Amino acid sequence: MGATSAVTDANFTSDVLQSDTPVLVDFWAEWCGPCRKVDTLLEEIAGELGDKVRIVKLNIDDNPETARAYRVLSVPTLTMFKGGEPVQSIAGARPKSDLIKLIETAL
Repeated sequence: MGATSAVTDANFTSDVLQSDTPVLVDFWAEWCGPCRKVDTLLEEIAGELGDKVRIVKLNIDDNPETARAYRVLSVPTLTMFKGGEPVQSIAGARPKSDLIKLIETAL
């Protein structure tokens, strides 16, 4: 385990909402510079935390339904899900320590 994976409108329910493991969703877009910075940090965190949490990415341009459902207004937006519910969200590029704190809210 350890690396991030992609989710879509089609598999969001099964991969995120029905997951037994807490899931961090990175709502991002190709054109977003800060998203690339966050992506590197998320890959590191995924490697460090292993099976404790899943980290997935949802491209808002390719999957507008889910982005709309969770009122994603800016990217990157990172939302922690546990038990099928959003627990906490942050928007914008943040330092690694902030991302870890976000994840810890659901562990």
